[in-house]
Amino acid sequence: MNPIGDPIGDPIGDPTDDPIGDPTDGPGGGPVSPLEQALHAARARVLADLAAREVADADVVSLVEESVVQRRWWVEQWPDGAEYVAGLVAQDVQDGLLERHGRWPLCPVCGSGDPHALEVEPELGPDPHWVCHQAGVKVASVGLLGTASGGTPPS
Repeated sequence: MNPIGDPIGDPIGDPTDDPIGDPTDGPGGGPVSPLEQALHAARARVLADLAAREVADADVVSLVEESVVQRRWWVEQWPDGAEYVAGLVAQDVQDGLLERHGRWPLCPVCGSGDPHALEVEPELGPDPHWVCHQAGVKVASVGLLGTASGGTPPS
């Protein structure tokens, strides 16, 4: 065993130590469908944003899971929509949080005035991002809200 306790002796975090395996492997080691890859990526991106704003409680994570279940059916009906799933899950969670907890995510750009939530753009499209319409800036891509700073003009 090396000094930091890794029984294999490789640096901690080495992919060869990964007990989960290749993220493109499904149950039994087979490939994961593009639909499942899109759903897993959407879940991960939205959970990252929730964690970045410290609202990833169990009931909120349940909102993510409910959305993923609903969006699975949606993408099964329209496979070409797989690239839109992250934005849709983000919007679903945002709507669910509004009903249960209030506006989310609050804008980190505007320092004055009433607190307001960011919005997902495009509403149905690839590369979803959080936008502050009051300041007219793109704040962060969905999944990267933890890196948000002053925002950039939307492209």
